[in-house]
Amino acid sequence: MRLLALDSSTEWCSAALWCDGEIAAIEARADHAHGELLLPMVERLLAQTGLGTQDLDGVAFGAGPGAFTGLRIACSLAQGLAFARDLPVIGISSLEALAESAGAPRVAACLDARMREVYLATFVRGDGGWEALSEAACLSPGEVSALPQGDWVGAGSGFAAYGELLAKRLGKGLLQVLPQLRPGAYSIARLAAPRFARGEALDAACALPHYLRDKVALTRSERRAR
Repeated sequence: MRLLALDSSTEWCSAALWCDGEIAAIEARADHAHGELLLPMVERLLAQTGLGTQDLDGVAFGAGPGAFTGLRIACSLAQGLAFARDLPVIGISSLEALAESAGAPRVAACLDARMREVYLATFVRGDGGWEALSEAACLSPGEVSALPQGDWVGAGSGFAAYGELLAKRLGKGLLQVLPQLRPGAYSIARLAAPRFARGEALDAACALPHYLRDKVALTRSERRAR
């Protein structure tokens, strides 16, 4: 099975290719240049592996939550590639991909959502993969609830932005924090492969980003209130 994975949900941009369990990946800091970088990354990755889009069996992308424009870019490119070759598509949660990057059995995945908020979900790894103990939510760091019992790892840019407050809110179960971790195409490929194998992929027309939040900016009065 050969799968292409795309991610532009954060300030980083990445592409990965899963070939029967082997993964090749390219990653770069994009800031606001995701649209300029992602397709050339895909072309470079395919060239390096000697494959073309006609050799792919499916496309996966980071569905969010994350940066609004970045999510649209990855989703649109996944759809375009899939429509051209009649390939199935699957969207992978950015927070689940972040948990996958952490390499720990219990992960509080937290991304900085800007506007003084975070995207947060908690995951426990079982025999069948990750189980979400709490659904992804967009909330202020002060609204975060304590973790269930167990030894937890905190991962993601939310801890870089609000580490002290989040540690206080999450409680004593938080044993380690890895603020430098991020979701990426490598982790998305690892998560997507078994789902493609189980037949969980969708028609490209059904691929949608997962935003969690309808607004991307505060009004002046909202900024003053905060």
